[in-house]
Amino acid sequence: MKSAPDVWQWPWYLFAALTVGHVLLISAQLNTDRGVPVIEDVTFGTFAEAQRGISAAVGGVRTWWGDYVALQMVRDDNIRLRRELSQLQVTLQQERAMARQSRTLSRLLELRTQVPLATVAAAVIAGGASPEFRTLTIDKGTADGLRPNMAVLAPAGVIGRVVSPGSRAALVQLLIDRNAAVGVMVERSRAQGVAEGTGTEMRLNYVSGGDDVVAGDVAVTSGIDGIYPKGFVVGQIESVEREAGAFGAIRIQPAVDFLSLEVVLVVTSPPRLAVGDVASGPGTQAQE
Repeated sequence: MKSAPDVWQWPWYLFAALTVGHVLLISAQLNTDRGVPVIEDVTFGTFAEAQRGISAAVGGVRTWWGDYVALQMVRDDNIRLRRELSQLQVTLQQERAMARQSRTLSRLLELRTQVPLATVAAAVIAGGASPEFRTLTIDKGTADGLRPNMAVLAPAGVIGRVVSPGSRAALVQLLIDRNAAVGVMVERSRAQGVAEGTGTEMRLNYVSGGDDVVAGDVAVTSGIDGIYPKGFVVGQIESVEREAGAFGAIRIQPAVDFLSLEVVLVVTSPPRLAVGDVASGPGTQAQE
């Protein structure tokens, strides 16, 4: 005959369940100091802690989501503001360019009204690529009356001459080209010579040793070369060297900034030696 199983041989989970059941029964019968059953107080505390944890988690998620949405809105606003700023900068540059072009055209028109010569206005469409040959291309040619050796002017002074005109465009040799030369006169002392290009500036040659030439003097066209009308500014004497009573190197800084040229005037009428007094001629008035 089999004996009853020992309680210690029961499965452990069965034992645990019985133990918990006893604890619950005892807790249901016992009250706390506040008169509340222990089991109810424990259950309430447990659920309260669980609710507090869930509430904190939900609040954290809500706060994180709100911050994320706010950051996205700030990011979108920053992108929009950067686009608006870029557009405003482009617009400002366009307005500055238009204002600069307007000032250039105004000075060119003023020069054209002062010059007692027939001229044609032309726009600069390209610059020379070689540093050895300093040239630029304009948008007027033989169809507009341009011919070789016509002088080209800017409000600040002389630019150069037409060397190769096409039907609708022309190549202009700048004064600083190594093969360029122009007859000049020192405005103050009337000393004469020939300004020749060096690639970046000009040098005044063939000046008599007894002439008065000092740094700061203004050199203007003399008109003796038969290409450039008399009295237009070529540049300013930058430095003067003397050797044994004779002139050495006399450097001339051109009056024109060749890199910033946009529009020019081409003199289409033959040059005259008497355009006006050099001291009050149009080249002097156009100097900046």
